Amino acid sequence: MKPMGPIPAWFASEEGMLLIGGCGAASLIDEAGDTPLFVYDMGIVEAQVRRFRDAMPKAVDLHYAIKANPYAPLLTRMAGQVDGFDIASGGELAMALEAGMAPDRISFAGPGKRDDELEAAIFAGVTLNLESEGEGRRALAIADRIGKTPRLAVRVNPDFDLKGSGMRMGGGAKPFGVDADRAAALARAVIAGGADWRGWHIFAGSQNLDAMAIIETQAATMALAARLSDEVGASPPLVNLGGGFGLAYFPGDEPLDIRPIGVALGTALEERADILRDSRFALELGRWLVGEAGVYLTRVIDVKISQGETFVVVDGGLHHQLAASGNFGTVVRRNYPIAVANRFGALPADPVTVVGCLCTPLDRLGDRVALPQVQEGDLVAVFLAGAYGASASPAAFLGHPSPRQLLLG
Repeated sequence: MKPMGPIPAWFASEEGMLLIGGCGAASLIDEAGDTPLFVYDMGIVEAQVRRFRDAMPKAVDLHYAIKANPYAPLLTRMAGQVDGFDIASGGELAMALEAGMAPDRISFAGPGKRDDELEAAIFAGVTLNLESEGEGRRALAIADRIGKTPRLAVRVNPDFDLKGSGMRMGGGAKPFGVDADRAAALARAVIAGGADWRGWHIFAGSQNLDAMAIIETQAATMALAARLSDEVGASPPLVNLGGGFGLAYFPGDEPLDIRPIGVALGTALEERADILRDSRFALELGRWLVGEAGVYLTRVIDVKISQGETFVVVDGGLHHQLAASGNFGTVVRRNYPIAVANRFGALPADPVTVVGCLCTPLDRLGDRVALPQVQEGDLVAVFLAGAYGASASPAAFLGHPSPRQLLLG
């Protein structure tokens, strides 16, 4: 038997049926029409936003990184909950605008922006986080051609990373941002080129559960922003401090306590350098806001035994939940929290391996997990499915249908 991650505390049951947003899992499937189904509880998202507001200083804005979950009904609701959207493609730009987010509250990061994406962002009035000197030259040329003043920030590849993060976005050679020793020169160039310079975007890493590591990285980020701004000779309107807030996905993970992060950040802001005195600050979060709000529901098609091991075959899989299968950024595969939704809380029987319907050995949602006795027709729930699920998985692989999605609340 292999352990699984902790089921988020938001979830309960009624007469053995998992409740999501107060509704039984089976009734939600009936409402949606079939499995596989992603269900998102907006109440949990709103609670996470409140936790952020309560813990963080008032001078720190909350941005939602929509790559975590761009489901359109969710984005529309998020537009009224957060202070800005962070996007990473022309497609996400269209989604953000359709959701009702004001263009001047959208920032566009990511290497490899095409000219048509740059033009669309400049025309709309979105802030471009420049990833290179070449991107800066192209943005200024496009702006001059279409007669618009571009809103340009500089994404910095810092000379440090976020220790213990799931994905390190800074430190060393990276495709993201401009190396710190060249960032000020690029900012001066865009100002001289007539751009509306919007400040710095400094993202060191993501998916971190160590509050002290986040505190240290934020302090280093503030110091770097001040030093670069002094080199530019101008106060940045906004300093995006990145994100890094992680979720407890796996066995042994402890939930991140963000309160000491807020206290330390408040102290850092009070003591910030004069050149940052009039700047606003932002934290860019994705999975921490929406990850726990999602549950992936899939139906058991078959229960079979091979050489003494029991395999539970479901109608979903890695084509919808690549992360839960262990194929999205993890080195060692570990089990997400998983349950039998229609026997939620029942005592476990012998361990089983939950596999999807794809013809590949990679399609494994639960590896020798302790579940109650499983039968054909049962419902399996995979938790922490609100981030990097449907949109981050190879939905077209082997031609299976796309999952249904449902927003509650």
